[in-house]
Amino acid sequence: MTTTVEAIYEHGVLKLPAELPLADHTRVRLTIEAPVEGGDDSERAAWLKLSEAALAKTWDNPDDDVFNELLKK
Repeated sequence: MTTTVEAIYEHGVLKLPAELPLADHTRVRLTIEAPVEGGDDSERAAWLKLSEAALAKTWDNPDDDVFNELLKK
């Protein structure tokens, strides 16, 4: 099961807004994604720009038109 929730970190403890549907002592894996102070996330913006360029190159491919024509047959 994958669930995304927001929490508040306070005095060394993550506080959830509500209980989760898990049994006591269930082991979970956390991924912490903290917002950047001031909202400047230039590294993320750079990765998004690179990703967009790679996707554009993949999707704007004339070979895809040939594949689509084959699908119609």
